[in-house]
Amino acid sequence: MKKTVAVLSTAVLASSLFVGTAFAFTDVDDSQSAVVKELTDRGIVSGMDSEHFAPKGTISYAQGVQLIVKAFGHNLDLMRFMKMPAASDFFSNIQNDSWYADAFVRAHFNGVDIPKDVNPNAVMTREQFAHMLDGALGRKANLPMVKMFVEIKDGDQITPELQGSIQRLVHYNVVALDKDGKFSPKSELTRGEAAAWIYNAIKVLEQAQKPVQSEKIELSVEKVNDDVNKVTLSRGEKPDAGYAIAIDSISFGQDGRAVIRYTLQDPKPDQMYADMITVPKAVAYISSKYEAVLEPAAIGSPTLHSSHPMIPAQ
Repeated sequence: MKKTVAVLSTAVLASSLFVGTAFAFTDVDDSQSAVVKELTDRGIVSGMDSEHFAPKGTISYAQGVQLIVKAFGHNLDLMRFMKMPAASDFFSNIQNDSWYADAFVRAHFNGVDIPKDVNPNAVMTREQFAHMLDGALGRKANLPMVKMFVEIKDGDQITPELQGSIQRLVHYNVVALDKDGKFSPKSELTRGEAAAWIYNAIKVLEQAQKPVQSEKIELSVEKVNDDVNKVTLSRGEKPDAGYAIAIDSISFGQDGRAVIRYTLQDPKPDQMYADMITVPKAVAYISSKYEAVLEPAAIGSPTLHSSHPMIPAQ
């Protein structure tokens, strides 16, 4: 089974968009056809021809920037300029009449971190694209700070200033380590990998932008001793074991409040659960000096928010 599912077409990224039917591509596994179709339907990726995605091909820096711009809808619609900006105003090696010039301008004004002396024709590495993707996703999704550290076996090969980006993308399941726990940061990025990461990032963004959960959660506080209180969050009775609640974080403010942020999980349609009455609960212990206050999290942990289909990111 192929691990990659899509490709960025030079023709797509350059100028003439060719959109084929995802199910017609002979180098895409049947189980991944729906993912490819979603990306092509959105106009983000496309085939080399009517039968091939060529997912093992590499992408240039220019193609990577264009992909980020397309995926996140970067534009200049709400910006006003005395003089329309040109790519050469910000990048020393970008010609203003090149097919990718507009993408670099849009990326620049939308906060994508691109070196001023970037070579647009250079092949992108995995860590370079991961850094750009993390920046674009973070600004769009307003994700909470990641405090958990993921062990990456070849982490010493990652450029130090890009470590944080890769840690975040692994944490949110946008990218995955290989079976040996390695990321291979200096390896050339393939078209299939880029498409897979983009797809996963879009799903994380869509989850982050969902309306905050409005279900009523019961809060009870029980004294453990003079210094500690036991705080319990409950969803009440539910019809099966597919419901859950988890505490994402607790913020202790100078106003004496302990703000407890939580996420909810509902049954996944493709899974079976025990048919029994349950009462999903989550427990935390806080100082008795603080008043417990509940607040739904905008986005939860990867564990609770993994219901979207993630495609292999290697």
